[in-house]
Amino acid sequence: MTNRTKIIAEIGINHNGSVETAKQLIDVAKVARCDYVKFQKRTPQICVPEHQKDKPRDTPWGVMTYLEYKEKIEFNKQEYDEIFSYCERIGIDCFASVWDEPSVEFMTQYTNAAKIPSALITNHNLCLQTREHNELMIISTGMSTEQEIEECVDVCNPDVIMHTNSSYPSKIDELNLHYINWLKRKYSWAEIGYSGHEFGLVTTFATVPMGATWIERHITLDRTMWGSDQMASIEPHGLIKLVKGVRDIEKALGSTGPRKLLGSELAKKQSLRGA
Repeated sequence: MTNRTKIIAEIGINHNGSVETAKQLIDVAKVARCDYVKFQKRTPQICVPEHQKDKPRDTPWGVMTYLEYKEKIEFNKQEYDEIFSYCERIGIDCFASVWDEPSVEFMTQYTNAAKIPSALITNHNLCLQTREHNELMIISTGMSTEQEIEECVDVCNPDVIMHTNSSYPSKIDELNLHYINWLKRKYSWAEIGYSGHEFGLVTTFATVPMGATWIERHITLDRTMWGSDQMASIEPHGLIKLVKGVRDIEKALGSTGPRKLLGSELAKKQSLRGA
């Protein structure tokens, strides 16, 4: 029997700044029987590059600067108080990807788990601070060279290393799922996972028999909703199929030892062989 794969429903910024939408997405993850929901925590003044701060952006709330947009969709303490209270009430764990050092400090009041997104694994100060403040630390390896991944691992000793392709959506022929095997051999002491941004579920299912023990997919109420991550996300019915498929694959894998005659085969053996 294989180990139970942990499944993260990545809400990210698909809530578009609405706590009610966030709660609906949490409900979806709970109904689908995911293990975690995950958000993204940023301090926009720090995370938005200077050359982008004043760029105009068309949004559902009108034209505003990119910095204003990022600030509008960022949850504050009151909103996270409500979100974490809701997660506790319905019984699902919650944590966040942290994009800057103040966000690491902020999230420690709610959880002892955190993820470093692919874009920031070269920020060693952020990685080290995240490691120091969390019992569970996850990193993603998208858009990174092998050397950059090695340096991050050396700095922060993550518990989970996730293979990912950081394009949204990812091309199927660029997923390179065999990299999971490479990570398993190279970092045998860590858990290896997969964070998918591709269309469909088949390729994510394929990572389970390869040994991925964590799976993460972005979720949305509707892929036609406004937002940069919506199209590469999976909708409620897709999330339910994902979790059921992963659990069915786990049951089907069985053991690697010699073949055993199963009880369900005995009657057929009797009828066909007579013994």
